[in-house]
Amino acid sequence: MVFLGGISGSPIEELLAEALRAAALDSLEEALATGAFESAVLVTDCPDLEDRAPAGVTVDLDAGPFHFGRRFLEVMRRYEIQRVVYFGGGSVPLLRGSDFAAIARHLQEATGVVISNNFYSADLVAFAPGSALAQLEPPASDNELPRLLKERAGLESQPLPRTCATQFNIDSPGDLAILKLTGGAGPRLTRLLDSLPLDVEPYRRAIPYLTDPSAEVLVAGRVGSQVWQYLEHETACRVRLFSEERGMEAAGRHQAGQARSLLAFHLQQVGLSRFFQEMAELADAAFIDTRVLVAHLGARPSRADRFLSDLGRHQEIADPFLRELTAAAAQAPIPVVLGGHSLVAGGLMALTEAAWREHDRALGDE
Repeated sequence: MVFLGGISGSPIEELLAEALRAAALDSLEEALATGAFESAVLVTDCPDLEDRAPAGVTVDLDAGPFHFGRRFLEVMRRYEIQRVVYFGGGSVPLLRGSDFAAIARHLQEATGVVISNNFYSADLVAFAPGSALAQLEPPASDNELPRLLKERAGLESQPLPRTCATQFNIDSPGDLAILKLTGGAGPRLTRLLDSLPLDVEPYRRAIPYLTDPSAEVLVAGRVGSQVWQYLEHETACRVRLFSEERGMEAAGRHQAGQARSLLAFHLQQVGLSRFFQEMAELADAAFIDTRVLVAHLGARPSRADRFLSDLGRHQEIADPFLRELTAAAAQAPIPVVLGGHSLVAGGLMALTEAAWREHDRALGDE
């Protein structure tokens, strides 16, 4: 089961929406080709997907106001689903058919389990029996589904290994730029990425430092412990890490104006120009989750502005602070990559793997 929709409006939002559609269709086709699934349901607000869906996919169109949990339960009941592998559109675009099939086989052999790619903030959830869902108050989002199935329905949690394939998801056009540089997307999404004029140069300038033992890389934002462990094991550089406001959105701290960031406090004191000058004294490259800074400072940029910032397109940003932040980052003495949570999670993992491929290729050419 795949849920896909909810993003539209400005050209940059429509671009992301089309990428999410391509990614979802690729993943569905990849999973169904394994023969491990009896059927697939694509739940969407996009009518034209009825003509674009792969064979074996039932498109179930939204008919009214959307609530994740109630819609999920409705689809489970309508199609009498007892074992389900669910993911959101654009989630796990690097997961291969063999990975989906392995999850399906495990559900066939086991019951009373919930499998997820992230127990506390899931993009992929698989569970059996399906009747366990009826024991829950329908959740507002997929993020909390594995935790609720464990704590309130008694299912055993069995998280997937934390790999680039299980952790990388598409939340922003910045993630598309990463995929354009690193590769690995399915055929529909790859064709779309090839047609998009995404600037990958900031990423290309930053990633060689990940494989350089003499370099230092700064990572800031909602960085989880698993990413810190990954960087410790998989990069050659020293990492200067500022992990701030994990769970900010889920806890409602952003909406309540309660988010606080040490980096943002300092930025307020010294201004943007000096802030990035000092970044250059701390590191050779920086990856920054801007949502934490924005939340601390009380700015309310539109989703389109956030997306434009992730791509470095500061001239098109309406919000004054985010426009200035993005411009200052582009003018910094070191490569600075801006993004959201996905940048400092699966995005960094994908970039690290790409950095090592390039490193090894360069050694082979010598």
